[in-house]
Amino acid sequence: MNQRVIKSLVLILLVGMFSFFAYSLIGKAKHTDVGDKAYNFELPNYNGGKTKLTDYKGQIVILNYFATWCAPCKDEAPELEAFQKDYGDKYKLLMVNKGETKDNVKNATNNNKAGMNYLFDYNADNAKIYNVTGQPETFVIDKKGIIKVHYNGPITEGQLYNWVKQYDN
Repeated sequence: MNQRVIKSLVLILLVGMFSFFAYSLIGKAKHTDVGDKAYNFELPNYNGGKTKLTDYKGQIVILNYFATWCAPCKDEAPELEAFQKDYGDKYKLLMVNKGETKDNVKNATNNNKAGMNYLFDYNADNAKIYNVTGQPETFVIDKKGIIKVHYNGPITEGQLYNWVKQYDN
């Protein structure tokens, strides 16, 4: 009888472990980070259309996740605007707002006077795939579509330029 109980417990333990591992594999969402191919997204943009990451195939792309209420995001905004002005023709800077309305962004940016490329991740689904845990967070994607940099916190124009220049080969 003891062997029967032990065998039953071992069987239950094995089934439980298998179920746990199967659930963890199935339950894993798509995630991407440094060294991975960047997830191709399609998000609404500031002008009312849609923007896909593949629209910039073969180019260096910078994704910057931000929120209008985020103090560090406000601090880095002039640096990103300067980068856009100085290098925006060569390097594509996409400002991804996480979970806010277009009206919030319009108000916070004085109707986009700087001419930034704003995208809207209303449900933060794209942010989850990119493992965005806060804001601001910046990603640099090389010409082959590989994520080379994932940086948490505010950045400067010079810092961003040094990153993109490093992968512009």
